[in-house]
Amino acid sequence: MRTAGDGAEGVRLRALIGILWRAGLRISEALALAETDLDPVRGAVLVRRGKDGKRREVGMDRWGWEQLRPWLEQRATLPVGASLCVLHGPTAGRAWAASAAREELRAAAVRAGVRRRFAPHQLRHAHAVEMAREGIPITVIQRQLGHADLGVTSVYCAASITPRSSTPSTNAEHP
Repeated sequence: MRTAGDGAEGVRLRALIGILWRAGLRISEALALAETDLDPVRGAVLVRRGKDGKRREVGMDRWGWEQLRPWLEQRATLPVGASLCVLHGPTAGRAWAASAAREELRAAAVRAGVRRRFAPHQLRHAHAVEMAREGIPITVIQRQLGHADLGVTSVYCAASITPRSSTPSTNAEHP
């Protein structure tokens, strides 16, 4: 988050990270949001067209809204359009392309010292894992993520139930 930058681009990038991570949206869902889809009073985000055209409402925690709020204040100065939009040039106010958003996220990850390849979808997985570790029922996580198949949600949450050892393995076959 610190490597996102201080200008409008950085504020927009932090807003995107907040939505992807704290609401568990797919990047396409986040980039399609309109301002009317956001209800900070209720802590709700309306996904009008999720995967397979499905509509759902998801919750987002206070931290996510804190990341989004400064962007929405800046967004008000731009032409009407998608919530997360292009900032400059003749297309200002139009939807931010997923490829451009991914590139900015990856660049911020590199600046932050992330050595492994970063994909925005990892934030969605992190959201699911955090919910599972907090004891949220898997069916609730399934609805939050918009999964039709509970098995897919189970794969997302598998990391939360995999035991982690703080000591190295003593098994000779598995170093």
